[in-house]
Amino acid sequence: MTLKFCANLSFMYQEAGSLLERYSWAAKSGFRYVECAFPYSEPLENVVQAKNDANVKQIIINTPKGEDEELGIAAIPNAEERFQSYVNTAVSYAQALNCNKIHVMAGIVPNPNDINHQTYEQNLKYASKIFEKNGIVGLIEPINKYSAPGYYLNSYERAIEVINKICSPNLKLQLDIFHLQQIKGDLTNNIKYLLPYTGHIQIAQVPNRNEPNTQGEIDYDYILNLLGNLGYEGWIGLEYNPKTNTDDGLVWLQQLKIDIQI
Repeated sequence: MTLKFCANLSFMYQEAGSLLERYSWAAKSGFRYVECAFPYSEPLENVVQAKNDANVKQIIINTPKGEDEELGIAAIPNAEERFQSYVNTAVSYAQALNCNKIHVMAGIVPNPNDINHQTYEQNLKYASKIFEKNGIVGLIEPINKYSAPGYYLNSYERAIEVINKICSPNLKLQLDIFHLQQIKGDLTNNIKYLLPYTGHIQIAQVPNRNEPNTQGEIDYDYILNLLGNLGYEGWIGLEYNPKTNTDDGLVWLQQLKIDIQI
């Protein structure tokens, strides 16, 4: 059993002054694989150069989040053209970074209605077709109400409903155990149910979103062994806020009693 981990440059290595620097910092820590949410604050050629100089592989990026108060716009009516431009921008970054996974952000919708549901489904249909043409897997992720109050996709039932309805091999679930614990709990049974739909996993401790071995609600020794025993072969993103220094906090990886790849 070997589990594969990638460093999340949007959360880790905040000691570095910019996203571009974090690529080299992750490489110096021994990571060969990374993920980040929003690389769009930097010119594409600069991000590609930083990644290549660090000799790491990009696993996933997000679609642009939009304006300051937005977390994506996939479920926002009358923003379809902007959504399509966001998808195209994400695809251009993903292709240049040799990255084949994109998390599609849904947006803040405190009281969703049928129009939001229809808009979300139509936008994901559009995105799935674009992803299929470009060899990319799109991901959707339920986010808990504490981390992002009013986020449209805050239900795993809704996520699976949409995935089944669109029925595209290029649309899968992003399963963040941090969010799963706070939305549903019952981790063993829910992971077993959700894993066949899953294209990417992320982890962090609950409630403080620090390293998996810090004090909190989740026994990650058990959870990681469960994922291995269930045959999960995808990547696990380390989307956590280091409690102190990023490198000091990585001791938890060294203490795992399973084979790992980073």
